[in-house]
Amino acid sequence: MSSTEEQVVSDRDADRALKAKHRALWASGDYPAVAAELIPELGPELVRACGVKPGDRVLDVAAGSGNAAIPAAVAGAIVTASDLTPELFDVGRRIAAERGVALEWVEADAEAMPFADNSFDVAMSCVGVMFAPHHQAAADELVRVVRPGGTIAMINWTPEGFIGNLFATMKPYAPPPPPGAGPAPLWGNEDHVRTLFGDRVADLTVGRQTVRMDHCANPTEFRDYWKRNYGPTIAAYRFNQDRPERVEALDRDFLSFLTKWNRETEPGRTAYDAEYLLVIATKR
Repeated sequence: MSSTEEQVVSDRDADRALKAKHRALWASGDYPAVAAELIPELGPELVRACGVKPGDRVLDVAAGSGNAAIPAAVAGAIVTASDLTPELFDVGRRIAAERGVALEWVEADAEAMPFADNSFDVAMSCVGVMFAPHHQAAADELVRVVRPGGTIAMINWTPEGFIGNLFATMKPYAPPPPPGAGPAPLWGNEDHVRTLFGDRVADLTVGRQTVRMDHCANPTEFRDYWKRNYGPTIAAYRFNQDRPERVEALDRDFLSFLTKWNRETEPGRTAYDAEYLLVIATKR
């Protein structure tokens, strides 16, 4: 085997290991609860913004438990929900059955999807694709699978918003990112998104909107909610589990962040306005 071939094999093995870690990360905790309890309106908002119609072929990339895919199916679309973490599909299938719709659920890497070129009318992602480590590869795949004239639509957390700052708070305590991985909240930067899609799309529009999270009674309870349910938070705590002083520091910084960002002044309630970028584009 030549050195070039050895490098190809090494790169492939490294990518498989990275994706296995990502799958385990999002399988930990209870992401379906986060989607249902904190951001249930985002999926329907994305479907509305896409203008999904009955009969449209829709791909929801990094769909999780179907926060956007299921509303698209309710709108009459023919929907494929894809995700690197199929452990999330069981909840999605149950919710879809309760809503009286059927979807195709496919395990797939957002950076290398098993779908033909130009095979969907709409490719969308609700705070999903943004967590794929290689941004350009993910953007290329979104463009590839949509037919010319079709729609690409995303909801991405912004760097300046609540979730972007949540990640900034955890960053000093989190495992180091793999080589070449881009920070997830960069997908919430308009210039970054325009650069990723380039001239392969037309009529790219963006808008900043917010969703309110008011699920917990106080910042300490909300901190525990993230620690219990959200994969990236769980990973940060696990990374420091053998260093009690680091866990204590993360607890302190996390609580300080949540206290600062709480917009509710009434005791026994919290409110966090999480900003996101709504991206809509047409493939040329």
